[in-house]
Amino acid sequence: MVDVGDKDHTHRIAVAAGEIMMQPDTLALIEQGNHKKGDVLGIARIAGIMASKKTSELVPLCHPISLTHIEIDLEIQSDNNRVSCQAKAETVGQTGVEMEALCAVQNSLLTIYDMCKAVDRGMQINNVRLLEKAGGKSGHWLAEEN
Repeated sequence: MVDVGDKDHTHRIAVAAGEIMMQPDTLALIEQGNHKKGDVLGIARIAGIMASKKTSELVPLCHPISLTHIEIDLEIQSDNNRVSCQAKAETVGQTGVEMEALCAVQNSLLTIYDMCKAVDRGMQINNVRLLEKAGGKSGHWLAEEN
């Protein structure tokens, strides 16, 4: 692991996003709350939070950090049959929270896939990316819009 012992403790924020594409009928099940496995988006949100807290156990050489906040927003996009996910992770520490935000997005989307795979095995997880990071020596970074 990289030695972060000499780094200052600073407020650090990372925002990541991604999406899952699916069939219109699958999205309707999620939107209407009629899925036999329950509240898909609610469970996906909890899964993302849990993954963010376990990132150092999932990603080799990733520092374990104490998160001060994690927020996950899941939005149904009926016009293009997608659910978008955005995660914001925060800490006060010596290393960033980009991996925690990215893990949260990935696991939220994987949970949607897992819960809906019986009705739609062709779902696609796309565009998982870091949107923004702030704090630390490198300061603020913002992704260019595509």
